Amino acid sequence: MSRIFVTGGSGRLGRSVVAGLAAKGHQVISVDRDAVPADQLPAGVVQETADLLAPGEALRLLQETTPDAVIHLAAIAVPFSAPEDVIFATNTRLAYTVISAATELGVGRIVTASSPTVLGYGSPAGWLPAGFPVDERTTPRPWNAYALSKLIAEQTQQMFAAAQGDRIRYAAFRPCYVISPEEWEGAPTQQGHTVAERLADPGLSAPALFNYVDARDVADFLDLLLQKMPSIPNGETFFVGAADALATAPLAELMPKFLPGSDALSAGLTGTSPAFSIAKARQLLGWEPRRSWRTELKSTTTHETSAALVTAGTGSKEPQ
Repeated sequence: MSRIFVTGGSGRLGRSVVAGLAAKGHQVISVDRDAVPADQLPAGVVQETADLLAPGEALRLLQETTPDAVIHLAAIAVPFSAPEDVIFATNTRLAYTVISAATELGVGRIVTASSPTVLGYGSPAGWLPAGFPVDERTTPRPWNAYALSKLIAEQTQQMFAAAQGDRIRYAAFRPCYVISPEEWEGAPTQQGHTVAERLADPGLSAPALFNYVDARDVADFLDLLLQKMPSIPNGETFFVGAADALATAPLAELMPKFLPGSDALSAGLTGTSPAFSIAKARQLLGWEPRRSWRTELKSTTTHETSAALVTAGTGSKEPQ
């Protein structure tokens, strides 16, 4: 088992990552500016509160905790939730500070979180990909500070991989719209509405192209990635998403309503097919998401949503 240093461990995704890795027997050091209440901290997890942007703080903590792997999640996690210059400076500095400190100390495996938003969907100037489903070969076209900061985080780990060769292994991952366990129970999602409301009103999920992932599946992905990093190409980036779309109708029907000009591009997104491919994670790592809104959603808030879920449950699963 590994000794894993997780930044942003108190966040929406971080809590599930810390819990999931601890449950698999890893020794986890969770680092964040805010602490998780002691009674909510998984057994055996060491919690450190720190500002990783303070000079020397990341290096000090890494020296004291001596991990053999780092997973960097810490960031301003929501676009436009702070001034653009603050988001850009905070996220890029955090990524560089943590990755460079871990590299300096010779930590063997370093993983950083990116975002699907690097692709540029939602741009006010309009956006269409070369085709659907999008994947890691789709050209990034970030249009806001958050998306740009995440693309730079990917490029930062690639820069260090180029300089270090195979001495240290690096990777980045793009988790889709994260849904934490309590949100299946009805807690508000990142945007303030519930999962059931996102399903009942396609317009709520359309800005993210109906992508999502269960936070526990991300933890499973990271556990597998850490195992496989020595045997896969260095500096790889992966999409991490559910095997279906967060929608009760096929995206071939929904996408043209919300993404003008996408009729032909989305025609193959039939059944439950998502707009984001996870084929690379499947092929290189053998990873498969185990959770879907169809299995995890515990309740609905409206009669219309209940009817939609029943209808959607009769659909067939299409290959990605």
